[in-house]
Amino acid sequence: MRFATYEHRHQRRIAVVEEDGTLHPVPGARSLTELISRGDGLDALLRAGAATLDVPPGPHVSEVRLLPPLEPPTMRDFVTFEEHVEGVRRSVDGVGGVPEAWYDAPTFYFTNPYAVIGAHDDVPVPPGSEVLDFELEVAAVIGREGRDLTPEQARDHIIGYTVFNDWSARDLQSREMQVRLGPCKGKDTAATLGPYLVTADELQPYRDADGFLRLPLTASVNGEVVGKDLLSNMSWTFEEMVAYASRGTVVRPGDVLGSGTCGNGGCLAELWGVRGEQSPPPLKPGDTVTLTVEGIGTVSNTVVAGKDPQPLPTARRRTRERP
Repeated sequence: MRFATYEHRHQRRIAVVEEDGTLHPVPGARSLTELISRGDGLDALLRAGAATLDVPPGPHVSEVRLLPPLEPPTMRDFVTFEEHVEGVRRSVDGVGGVPEAWYDAPTFYFTNPYAVIGAHDDVPVPPGSEVLDFELEVAAVIGREGRDLTPEQARDHIIGYTVFNDWSARDLQSREMQVRLGPCKGKDTAATLGPYLVTADELQPYRDADGFLRLPLTASVNGEVVGKDLLSNMSWTFEEMVAYASRGTVVRPGDVLGSGTCGNGGCLAELWGVRGEQSPPPLKPGDTVTLTVEGIGTVSNTVVAGKDPQPLPTARRRTRERP
């Protein structure tokens, strides 16, 4: 099933999406995050979706504003594509290759759940940034709580998938990561999720013999294709990512785990590293980025002008007095 969260005539609803785009509201559901948290995984969500057969259909998806399918309590963003690491490292640090430590485990950082936007919402330029970039990813959504999971156990904890655009202010990111922390403000303004949450069973036909989802990915800017890849080029499966995320802690319903940016043009910074110049150029107001993942759907966001940063002083050099 495909689930959408939408706004129509000033009302917010959750619905199952038919193939023709007709929306069937889920009775008694205020949010998809709440709906996921109520039950015990995929079966419970599918039962809630089946209940829509007993209510009149709603509007067509073309008549509504699509909101993010869910409001995640946490968002972990991994970096699982070797090709992406190679290109961006060359672009940001001027160094080729992949750090040896990258191969040890599926590294991730926590990003901002308050920055989530819908499939067609505008994206403001982050305050103080002049080098805005997109990042084409797929995100898994957790449906059951778990701790210290094995990859085999983790499969039953993934309830579905959605498209994820991890918008990145490359100039802010490059500067702040010299402090050996972050990224923080370089990734803090927008993160697209959508257009739908596609339940895990829907994508089983794409699963290959090694457990990867063989989903074609396409990125375009202003209608021109700049990147194409396969999700199965990840170096870890989503189940392995969930297992690592749950090590020594918990994953809970609604948590979002991003695949990391795909290779072969999954972001502009990778292309800059490969080509040795900013071609295509950084995104600017008026540019529209469209990302498509077969089996999940398409998100398309337009960049708009952002706000100027509020001024702050630089660090004060203290005398280091002691009591």
